[in-house]
Amino acid sequence: MNLFIDRFYIKMNTELKIETHPWEPYIPPTPRILIMGTFPPKPARWSMDFYYPNKINDFWRIMGLIFFNDKTYLLNPDGNFNLDAIKKLLNDKGIAMNDTGKKIRRLKDNASDKYLEIIHETNLMSLLKKMPDCHVIASTGEKAASIIASQTDTAMPKMGEMVISDSGLEIWRMPSTSRAYPLALEKKAEYYHRMFQHSGII
Repeated sequence: MNLFIDRFYIKMNTELKIETHPWEPYIPPTPRILIMGTFPPKPARWSMDFYYPNKINDFWRIMGLIFFNDKTYLLNPDGNFNLDAIKKLLNDKGIAMNDTGKKIRRLKDNASDKYLEIIHETNLMSLLKKMPDCHVIASTGEKAASIIASQTDTAMPKMGEMVISDSGLEIWRMPSTSRAYPLALEKKAEYYHRMFQHSGII
């Protein structure tokens, strides 16, 4: 019976669509920190063609609160994200963006990391070669943190903490910005603020 079940799930997984990451890494003129999630939600959930596009994900509200003391600063009056303001912030602060998953399968019809099967990881070392002055990496969740730890041969940090790799990279594990993660937006912002402050971004 177990063998039958195993074969069923193997067959089911191989029939699921493989998705390729829709965006190139966002690299500002002088990148100082790289923020990495796992993979974007399905396009039906996008409100812009850029990282963290889902209106119910709080990443850009956290950034607005940290850098402008206003969680709505990076939103338009209609509630959608203001991509021009977002890119200006990233460029001004030297914040690069990418995800750890390059190709994935969704084992369920949602964006939960728990049900993402990573088929092909982003090559972190190749990406960092494009940003020689970037020595800080921050993950926005546990799955991204585990992939970064594996590729940098480090222990996975505890949530809100960092480790230093043999090459001198500061590797931070931040709380997920998904509303499914049980922590208030303001509390999440405190963790991110501390990381940005320690890294000299603030």
